[in-house]
Amino acid sequence: MPKNSKVTQREHSSEHVTESVADLLALEEPVDYKQSILNVAGEAGGKQKVADVEDRPAWNSKLQYILAQIGFSVGLGNIWRFPYLCQKNGGGAYLVPYLVLLIIIGIPLFFLELAVGQRIRRGSIGVWHYVCPRLGGIGFSSCIVCLFVGLYYNVIIGWSIFYFFKSFQYPLPWSECPVARNGTAAVVEPECEKSSATTYFWYREALDISNSISESGGLNWKMTLCLLVAWGIVGMAVVKGIQSSGKVMYFSSLFPYVVLACFLVRGLLLRGAVDGILHMFTPKLDKMLDPQVWREAATQVFFALGLGFGGVIAFSSYNKQDNNCHFDAALVSFINFFTSVLATLVVFAVLGFKANIMNEKCVVENAEKILGYLNTDVLSRALIPPHVNFSHLTTKDYAEMYKVIKTVKEDHFSALGLDPCLLEDELDKLETFKVTVLLGGVTGERHTHGVLGSSWCQGSHGAEPAPLSQPRSTLPFSVEPGKMTLSLRS
Repeated sequence: MPKNSKVTQREHSSEHVTESVADLLALEEPVDYKQSILNVAGEAGGKQKVADVEDRPAWNSKLQYILAQIGFSVGLGNIWRFPYLCQKNGGGAYLVPYLVLLIIIGIPLFFLELAVGQRIRRGSIGVWHYVCPRLGGIGFSSCIVCLFVGLYYNVIIGWSIFYFFKSFQYPLPWSECPVARNGTAAVVEPECEKSSATTYFWYREALDISNSISESGGLNWKMTLCLLVAWGIVGMAVVKGIQSSGKVMYFSSLFPYVVLACFLVRGLLLRGAVDGILHMFTPKLDKMLDPQVWREAATQVFFALGLGFGGVIAFSSYNKQDNNCHFDAALVSFINFFTSVLATLVVFAVLGFKANIMNEKCVVENAEKILGYLNTDVLSRALIPPHVNFSHLTTKDYAEMYKVIKTVKEDHFSALGLDPCLLEDELDKLETFKVTVLLGGVTGERHTHGVLGSSWCQGSHGAEPAPLSQPRSTLPFSVEPGKMTLSLRS
């Protein structure tokens, strides 16, 4: 090698060589990869991908996008399942683990789905295929799950449409038992008389349920038409993609809050509503130590936000890539939690009213027992406080009588069969809660108390689903609140 070459001079030079690989590559001429053999798809393919991203539809406004995310995340999980779990797991004690897990798990995962959809600008299938082609099946699975959810959600919408049209009648068909003509005499339907008007209407008129699961019972054409109407509404909402569904969001996402506000005002005007709300916010600290409560709270976080369904990714993929998804994740999650608490307030207000009614009924029944014992000299009249008036007996007076009788007749008290009739016991009874929350709404018993006379309120189960005893009366199915399942009765 010549002595005057640059390499020889560098070898004999005492200067430190600072050139890096990047510096050396910078001296090379740039390679046009579009013209090289490395561009397998060719130049047209590269431009096509850019065009696909640029031509993807976008939301007309940020408000439409927020309403779409709220409409997707807020649903039966907030209106139906959350109040049930709150009652089941100790009221205020359930709100603490739910809020903690929402902040630790829910919001970060919700933000992750928003970010990945907004950055890649594809749906659930495309995103997973972009991450790894071998994971594309996850996207297909999420779409199948959404299909199943849409199937049974539209069934519930079909039920709502059926009750909506029936609510234009006066009196409401589920407000009283039907009367059958037996010659010249009018006889109340025996099945309805042994259960309730709302239960009879639900199983016999709405569902037209058969004796057993082995009997099809024929086609229920009324519900079939309502189901077709529900699917027709969905089809019209998505016929033009986000251009049509975005406009529908102004109604479908905001109107439920109007209904909840009306229910809340009506519920707060009921006698005993404050008792139910106080019961909701009174935490049972022993429940917080139960791992089952934390597990159900975590499940509800995923169920409420709609994580893993692919809808969050799909909606965010129509955003611009520079959209502030941090704010969106926090805002939608907060509104979701607020909606759950609002729906729970509505339910517990009616639950407090229902518990007061049941507590007064308990006082009347046990007061009649005490009067019977007084007439038969089983109890002495000296045990009754002088200020107690049986014709206007209050719960406080009964509690005082109960305490005195229990103290004096301690040895034989259990034989008397008297109940304490405590309001807290009625509030804790899940049977009372099942009456109040079924099929996503607050129910009322118009035929007895006239609470919420609305098709949404009385649409499903407005009274105790007491078993019927006629040959066709034993209802073969029971609906468990908070779960979209039908279970066979044993």
